[in-house]
Amino acid sequence: MTDLEVPVLIVGGGGAGLTASMTLSTLGVDSLLVSALPTTSTLPKAHVLNQRAMEIFTEVGVAPEIYKRSTPAENMQATGWYAGLAGSHEDYGRKLGELEAWGGGYVDPDYVAASPCRTCNLPQIRLEPLLKDHAEKLNPGKLRFNHELIDLTQDADGVTATIRDKDADTTYRVRSQYLIAADGGRTVGKLVGVAMNGPRDLMKMVSVHMTADLSPWATDDHVLIRWLVNPDFGGSFSGVLVPMGPDHWGPASEEWVFHMQYATDDPDAMAEGKILQRMAATLGIPESVPTVHRISTWSLEGVIADKFREGRVFFAGDAAHRHPPTGGLGLTSAIHDVYNLSWKLAAVLAGRAGDALLDTYEAERKPVDQNNIDKSIANAMNHFTIDQALNLSHEKTAEENWAELTPLWHDGPTSADKRHAVNRAIASQTIEFHHHNVEFGYRYDSVAVVDDGSPAYVPLDPVRLYEPSTKPGHPLPHAFVERQGERLPLGALVHGGKFVVLAGVTGHAWIEAANKIAAENDIPLVAATVGVLDADLVDIRFSWMKNREISDSGVVLVRPDRYVAFRSMDGVDDPHAALRAALSQILATELR
Repeated sequence: MTDLEVPVLIVGGGGAGLTASMTLSTLGVDSLLVSALPTTSTLPKAHVLNQRAMEIFTEVGVAPEIYKRSTPAENMQATGWYAGLAGSHEDYGRKLGELEAWGGGYVDPDYVAASPCRTCNLPQIRLEPLLKDHAEKLNPGKLRFNHELIDLTQDADGVTATIRDKDADTTYRVRSQYLIAADGGRTVGKLVGVAMNGPRDLMKMVSVHMTADLSPWATDDHVLIRWLVNPDFGGSFSGVLVPMGPDHWGPASEEWVFHMQYATDDPDAMAEGKILQRMAATLGIPESVPTVHRISTWSLEGVIADKFREGRVFFAGDAAHRHPPTGGLGLTSAIHDVYNLSWKLAAVLAGRAGDALLDTYEAERKPVDQNNIDKSIANAMNHFTIDQALNLSHEKTAEENWAELTPLWHDGPTSADKRHAVNRAIASQTIEFHHHNVEFGYRYDSVAVVDDGSPAYVPLDPVRLYEPSTKPGHPLPHAFVERQGERLPLGALVHGGKFVVLAGVTGHAWIEAANKIAAENDIPLVAATVGVLDADLVDIRFSWMKNREISDSGVVLVRPDRYVAFRSMDGVDDPHAALRAALSQILATELR
């Protein structure tokens, strides 16, 4: 006997699972979330939320609370490299260089032009309670923590899961049409035979979460992440300092996380006393300053699931991929995973789409997630480029390492070359801190995207530069438009799971055809002409004109996840047939 029936069962209550709950709720899909853990994260964990993630959180309504609690823009403009933090040497704590980080606090014109949302910073220990509270408001009584999935079976019509209520020590069964595995790879993958493969144990890292007043030494208000290149300890990965708030940020942050690298076989990485000794020595501050909350040990790895779909089970977030935190691509990838999946599940459950649409989840997300893994690993390894430019080494004495830094701050015959070498090395780390085309401009290629025959996209820089385009498979370019005196971003038109048809000022036939198809097939859809004059939506800043790449008679069809799915540069003889064919392909069903 099944105790509960629900369209979608979500297993896991972290960033992926909670986002899945919220997105499904906003799409009108009932779901149940179960988590084996008693609470949301007790570790700071990931903290960077990129522009695409914040667009998603804006859509589900939780973004205002996140921005309210997160790092102010002025405290996350840059990342900096320093010669340690404090110590006896006269140059201790001096800056080696800095780099704008993820839009420089939303002042970089490319980031401002890309999205109405700025990059945000809020550690998971503070983020997840906000997501949980909001998910519960959207779906009351359907989030169950300390409820562990212990078994599942699949058949042609759905999934039967056995859940254990750990508080009551009882079990019950849940029957769902689909299951989203967002459990970090703990249980579901093993039960359905999906493994994760890729490089493991690239480095061993130790993170210390502490309360500490570091304001006497960490003095740059605008710097978010501090990389301590300590000559006494050989150079890079001496330690990384990240502020954690919660009430103040920058140097005034009450809490911090300090990351240290160890060899993969170093037993000291498991010895709390030795970890704290190394941290005190590396930071060079009085031992009485930090109050330690938690020490966690973890390995850098780059693994991905063999499959993202196994029958009616879908894998997302850490259950689908795990990679280094460099670049902030882990949590954000999880958020993007379930956003891609949720509208597809909603369409299939509503009878608007065929099952084949669900196959495009893996086809679209797995290549993007693999690229994120590759880039995250490259980001981590590239930090050693700075050591090479500084000519620091673990094999040198502390005095020899300090001597290598002297030309940076004290003029001498080698100063110019040394300063420029370090400048170039730090600039190379834009692959992590300005990877706009990776984190925001990623593209999809599947049968849910209708190829228009235009030339293949060749990026100016595949990592650093996002280039807006309406070519199918690309994200919808951002533009502010006005309607009846109200200003809104074009991307907001998809809210609630809508397709969007955007035509030029003479493309009225496209609008009529779109509205007719939507009415005949019960498809949520918004259709409008966009232009400067005589249009439904006024292109008030001419941003759409600059990036639309269609004529006044052309059209762009956007999916509910803001991705361009079909484009016609000009008008056609039968716009109804063209749009119907495109939507039939995208939704994997024959429309009327």
